[in-house]
Amino acid sequence: MSWQPTADMAQLRQRGHLLAQIRQFFAERDVLEVDTPAMSQAAVTDPHLYSFETTFVGPGASQGLPLHLMTSPEFHMKRLLCAGSGCIYQIGKSFRNEESSRYHNPEFTMLEWYRVGFNEHDLMVEMAQLLRLTLGCGEPEKKSYQQVFIDALGLDPLSASVTELQQECAKHGLADIAQTETTAAPLQQMLFSMVIEPTIGQTVPLMVFDFPANQAALARINPDDPRVAGRFEVYFKAIELANGFYELADADEQLARFEQDNRDRVALGLPAKPIDHNLIAALRHGLPDCAGVALGIDRLLMLGIGVDHIEQVTAFPVSRA
Repeated sequence: MSWQPTADMAQLRQRGHLLAQIRQFFAERDVLEVDTPAMSQAAVTDPHLYSFETTFVGPGASQGLPLHLMTSPEFHMKRLLCAGSGCIYQIGKSFRNEESSRYHNPEFTMLEWYRVGFNEHDLMVEMAQLLRLTLGCGEPEKKSYQQVFIDALGLDPLSASVTELQQECAKHGLADIAQTETTAAPLQQMLFSMVIEPTIGQTVPLMVFDFPANQAALARINPDDPRVAGRFEVYFKAIELANGFYELADADEQLARFEQDNRDRVALGLPAKPIDHNLIAALRHGLPDCAGVALGIDRLLMLGIGVDHIEQVTAFPVSRA
């Protein structure tokens, strides 16, 4: 039996130092640390995210109350924003029932923060400050999703047809998978994650903004260019570090997106998930104008100390939990 941690004590001390740095960063900006539940009666509906499920049996729930471990604290944190919390951050555990690999442990540590009065570009400025502090890196670069595609592939992802995207996939040995897709979004995602992502942000972090509207998730659509959404992601040395949004505040549109997610899940042969109507009710009460971002602490530490496996920065990964 392997009872010992996979990370050595020097690495665990560096982890503690990183967490202290982050808390000091937000204390200097008067951003409130919060602590929200790890379990919820609702679940994420995104067809590409897999939550763990459990059942509470106790007073008021003798027949069993289904619960889901949170894939991110986003929904609960937005309810706090709607209740008047002001700017907030959280460092906590999130759970995704996916692979255990070099960059992913099913239980991982996430930093998520929300800034009232910010849009996604304001938040990218603050993200750059945090990355320079914690990684000692140079000034991060910014580039639109469209420009990243054009630079890497000579292809405009916002105007390319499904056939053109399939042809580009075929050039990179992805023809078999691409031929089964009939819409642009999965083809764009395939090219981005499998062809472009390994090549970007090699010397300094790269912030990619203006993701296509078909990948908006919980971001608002850009009113000046409805082809794109107020969403950005951050990459450094071929690792995806963060995912941020200029947050959608329209309750009806958010509910419609959740319902469409569930229709997509059923079409893929996946079960529909319980929609978080507490979040929808909170949005109807009013979400302040804000931007938010989630950042993987384990990956940030891997980059900061120069190790190449998440087990080197995790005391007890799933194999030893």
